[in-house]
Amino acid sequence: MSILHVITGLGTGGAERALFSTLEGGLADAMSCHVLSLTDEGTYGSRIRALGVPVYALHMRRGLPTLRVISGLARVIREVKPDVLQGWMYHGNLAASVGRLMAASSPALAWNVRHSLYGMTGEKPMTRHVIRANALLSRRPDVILYNSETSRRQHEAFGFSAKQGQVIPNGFDLDRLAPSVERGDAIRQELEIPRDAPVIGHVGRLHPLKDHPGFLRAAVRLLKQEARDAHVIMSGLGVSDDTASLASLIPAELKARFHLLGERRDVPDLMRAMDVFCQSSWSEAFPNVLGEAMAAGVPCVATDVGDSADIVGDTGVVVPPSDEEALFWGLQQLLAKPTAERQALGEAARSRVAARYGRDAVVSQYINLYEDLAGRKRPAGPRP
Repeated sequence: MSILHVITGLGTGGAERALFSTLEGGLADAMSCHVLSLTDEGTYGSRIRALGVPVYALHMRRGLPTLRVISGLARVIREVKPDVLQGWMYHGNLAASVGRLMAASSPALAWNVRHSLYGMTGEKPMTRHVIRANALLSRRPDVILYNSETSRRQHEAFGFSAKQGQVIPNGFDLDRLAPSVERGDAIRQELEIPRDAPVIGHVGRLHPLKDHPGFLRAAVRLLKQEARDAHVIMSGLGVSDDTASLASLIPAELKARFHLLGERRDVPDLMRAMDVFCQSSWSEAFPNVLGEAMAAGVPCVATDVGDSADIVGDTGVVVPPSDEEALFWGLQQLLAKPTAERQALGEAARSRVAARYGRDAVVSQYINLYEDLAGRKRPAGPRP
């Protein structure tokens, strides 16, 4: 069985990480998988290829696809002859839909929506058009996957077909994310953080919906008023000391205790050095970093967006989004707990992820879905 995954790009992001993790977790061994990036190979292209999965890139630029991009899509589909076309994210869904029109093999079509939809005001103009196009065409795919119940409800309320909707959550590799005092200590030594200093962590690419400024303002206040010996570790594309919009929020006297590390490949080790993790976004569906931090045994403060509250449960603190006062309060609550109590919350968080979001179970859901879709492929012939 051949599966062609069509994704917007392969840079650092939740959808890209979820695709890689699913392939690595057994999907690439169970089926003949191929990955087509509409843009470039980003940070995950080489890692996916190392799994033995062919990777194609069309190098599409912003705006409408060119004839070269469309021809490239047709060429890959002719070469792969997929039984299932799996789109990832809005642009990937549209490209997969166009690809099915080109395919002689009459593949089944699956969409994968990896986004929450609280409204259109925060979206770029082109993205708004693509979302509306997804809604108009949403009766075409055989299944529409969402990674959270919240995302499914939001999109169906917006006009996405409810008949094909199905939720498969993100899955996490519990072995890769296992707690390790030694690796956490190594990160602290690298950053010159005392072993007994409380560490607050934040991971996410620089994007308005991640609300880095809100997190920083809450953290600065906390270090000034309450946790005078604490340090802050931040990682993500564009999150560095050279980012003026972030650096300007950190007072000079606190600079040494804020570690803005940019994009890192050792995020699990960074999390192992943390005592508390914060997810500060005002829009998410199923935030990968939240599940990863919990799997690493770190108690979390999370904003109540997407399925975050359900993910955290009673193992951390959930606060309203875009509320710096609430974020400050949540961080203060966790840091004020005795070390043993925080560690117990972290252990409970890891157990919750293991019970609900283990990667093996999630990969099995994808395999079962693709086997079912391939078994009921549309017969070849004219398409509406």
